[in-house]
Parts: sequence; C-alpha cells; structure tokens
Amino acid sequence: MSIHRLNRSEFGRPEDKGILPTIDQAREILNDWVKNPRLQLHMKQVAAVMKAWAIEKEAADEQTALKWELAGLLHDADWEKFPEEHCSVIIGKLEEMHVDPEIIHCIASHGPRYFGVEPSSKMDRMIYAFDELSGFIHAAALIRPSRYEGMDVKSIIKKLKTPSFAAQVNRDDINDAMSRIDSSLEEIVAFIIQHQQAVQ
Repeated sequence: MSIHRLNRSEFGRPEDKGILPTIDQAREILNDWVKNPRLQLHMKQVAAVMKAWAIEKEAADEQTALKWELAGLLHDADWEKFPEEHCSVIIGKLEEMHVDPEIIHCIASHGPRYFGVEPSSKMDRMIYAFDELSGFIHAAALIRPSRYEGMDVKSIIKKLKTPSFAAQVNRDDINDAMSRIDSSLEEIVAFIIQHQQAVQ
C-alpha cells in the first residue's frame, strides 16, 4: 500500500458524536465506490469480525457494535476509485455526513505507517489488527479445497512465516498491530477464521 499521509490527527466534529449512518447507507457507498468483488468481500469480512469482537469481547451495546461494523465496512471504501487519495476521500465523505468522529478516526488509523495517524481507541487498534490478517487468512482459504472448513490456526501462523505466501501482506504491519493489543496472535487468527468464513 502506498503512503498517503493525512497530515492531521483530528477528524470530524465533537458535536457529531453519536451520529451514525445506517448499514444501508454504508452499503450504498460501498456498492457505488467499490466494484471489485474481492475488495467488497474483504470489507464485509472485516466488518463482520469487528462487529463480532465488539459484541463478544467488549460487551458493546447495539450502537457501539454498529460503530465497529461501520468502520470495518468503509475502511477501504475509496481504495479502488481513488487510489492516490486512499483514506482521505472516505474521510471527507463521512465528515460531510457529520458521522461520529470515532468512526472516522478508526478508518484514518487503520494503517498508521501509511496514513500517519496513530490508533488510539480499542476500536482503532482492533481494525489495525484485523485488516491485514483478515485478507491473509482469506488468501489461505482460497488455496484449500475445503476453504475455511477445518482450517487450523497453526497452519496460518506457519504461512505467516513464509514470505513468499501472500507476499503483498506486510508482516511488519501485523507484528506492529499485535504489539498494540492484549490478545495473542493465535486468538486473533482463530477469531477471524470463526467469524469471517460465512461472509459472502
């Protein structure tokens, strides 16, 4: 992924806290901006994993779980249509919609090395952890005849140590993301396998 520094650390307006688009509104942006089905699937998978983590691990209420889901669903929304402005276009769109700044900051911080925005909240840190691993695990599933069925956490860990497999996935980003959370790599991999396999 190319480096696109956002050159700011504040996003949205404090008075917009609690303003959330509906899932249908987010999907409308997704369907309008993203035509590549593989990228759409990735965003839907990250959204599903984010929502599940919020509910199961953070005891999130419905609105908070929706925040996590929306951040996952829209984090790469401008990647295909505006590759040279990745992240800045979707951020601008959400700011125009007066969306809760926590969602916008989460999207802005999902690749700190590229966008120059440090993950600060738990939601920020988890999308950073899930993003690359979600894509990596899906790549591993695609080469298996049974796809996700019977997928073993140890096999994913082993593939992560094989630089030639899914070489575009940055292992340094994964290691950095994991250093920022309290969960083990094994736990995160198992959680992703469990919660993204049914997403279509």
